[in-house]
Amino acid sequence: MKLVNMATCVRARLLLQRSGLSLGLSSRLLPVYSSPFLSRAHRLGPSDDEMYQRTTVSVMQKESGGGAMIHSYSPRGFNVDGNRVFGPCALLPPAILQWNVGSYKDITVESVALFHMLEPRIEVLVLGTGARTERIDPTVLALMKSKGIAVEVQDTPNACATFNFLTSERRVTAAGLIPPPVSTALE
Repeated sequence: MKLVNMATCVRARLLLQRSGLSLGLSSRLLPVYSSPFLSRAHRLGPSDDEMYQRTTVSVMQKESGGGAMIHSYSPRGFNVDGNRVFGPCALLPPAILQWNVGSYKDITVESVALFHMLEPRIEVLVLGTGARTERIDPTVLALMKSKGIAVEVQDTPNACATFNFLTSERRVTAAGLIPPPVSTALE
């Protein structure tokens, strides 16, 4: 109820000021309703003591872009941010590497070692196994789980889309991708 009365008084005072009439408000109420803080046009300045503070920002490290994005794939390899990568590749937050696997059967504890040795630690590893989603050796999945890394195993076209989505959300993501055969290629 008090807020409604206060707002009504402020509106009435503004209307009366514009019309040139005056209203006999008590001197006790006058400072509250004539306060510059109730006016939208008031800007703080150095004379407004405690309310005025200059903000300074120091950029310690420029934020990197959204990370690597996969623009296309083919049976020969991948186009990652304009870089052509031939054959299987490992996409890491700081780099794009050739990945020495021929098929999903070659994904072993040794071949995923580079993913769990990274600093900063990756959150999600996306594995693209070619044309179809294939079963990965359970010891590989157990190793990654013990290192605190979630593993997403998908066919390569879906793995590319998942990697791009996670990267666009600024998640720390890596991918191990095997090129798909001709029938699923996107150029």
